[in-house]
Amino acid sequence: MAETAPRFLVVLDVDSTLIENEAIELLAAEAGALDHVARVTERAMRGELDFSESLRERVATLAGLPQSVFADVAPRIVLTTGVRELIAGIHDAGGAICVVSGGFHELLDPLAARLGLDGWHANRLEVRDGILTGAVDGDIVDARTKADRLREWAETWKLPLARTVAVGDGANDLEMMAAAGLGVAFDAKPAVRARADVVLPDRDLSAVLALLGLPRVSL
Repeated sequence: MAETAPRFLVVLDVDSTLIENEAIELLAAEAGALDHVARVTERAMRGELDFSESLRERVATLAGLPQSVFADVAPRIVLTTGVRELIAGIHDAGGAICVVSGGFHELLDPLAARLGLDGWHANRLEVRDGILTGAVDGDIVDARTKADRLREWAETWKLPLARTVAVGDGANDLEMMAAAGLGVAFDAKPAVRARADVVLPDRDLSAVLALLGLPRVSL
């Protein structure tokens, strides 16, 4: 977390927003269940399925994978264009940038630390004796959780919600986008574009800086 109170807060979704991948699909490929999981993910992101139930269904396909799978798939994570510029620009302007994910801490933790994010939150996968059980460990990060986490970060830094921005692409992001002062649809599903304050159609996260009146940072 930022050591001093930031001037504003930007909260991003992770899968297909901060990164080009869907974490569950990276893992499902190792379990031979990619096609099924990808179909369920697409329907969930369009809002056609309950997110929590769909996540449990997808995670169940991971049962039996070794814990070492996290290290195996981590190098396949691809950052979305403009991520580093966005983070640098927000920090240069005295803001904080956090992420909240329906994905998994096991993949997000090292990535978030490496990027210098100010906070992050995700699901955890249950592991017993070094093997994934096919269950989520603890409460699932759903749409309400995402909105609650944005509010909690804002409260921690004593920021009014008017000085918060939420960026996402799927139905699971709609509540946090509604809670924020500005809700940004990033290359988003139709239902998300329809309810966002601003729509960014191109996959370049540095475009968020222009929305905030901030210059692009050269890295």
